[in-house]
Amino acid sequence: MRKSGFAAAAGLGSLALLLTACGGSSGSPSSSTTTSTAQPGGQATSAALSNVPPPGSTVLHVQKSGIGWVLAAANGQVVYAYDKDPKGGTPACTGSCAQIWVPVTGSHPVASPADKDLGTLGTVATSSGAKQITYNGRPLYTFKGAKALATKGNGVGGVWHVIKMSESNIVGGAG
Repeated sequence: MRKSGFAAAAGLGSLALLLTACGGSSGSPSSSTTTSTAQPGGQATSAALSNVPPPGSTVLHVQKSGIGWVLAAANGQVVYAYDKDPKGGTPACTGSCAQIWVPVTGSHPVASPADKDLGTLGTVATSSGAKQITYNGRPLYTFKGAKALATKGNGVGGVWHVIKMSESNIVGGAG
């Protein structure tokens, strides 16, 4: 069972939101600031000792849902991929679709330090020019109004799917 991983991911996500809302640092360099980037395999690298992601980061982590281990946003919302999205291309879910399937956006996708061996995190430009987070080149979405770890959007229309993970993707997990 994962006790501290979720707390760490949620704490990092909250800190990232706080830093983003506050505009980041006060302009002076700080020894606790890090530069994190998602690497192939999902590992984040740090330029400093702390694991604080840079402002604008979107933290993703592996969590156990009712259907098994899935990829989720820091707030616990499960993320989905849309079969009609071209890999690495402009997302196909726009307009009224994007009102229900909310694009996961941000300029710096990072994996939670509690996770390992995730796929490649990146971004792709939407038709409006925003940066949408991708997993292995596929744009990510959340199901509007879904509670943390709810997977009721999985399989909708035969084209919406959770990103399935395993316990081995957790630091200290099986594997």
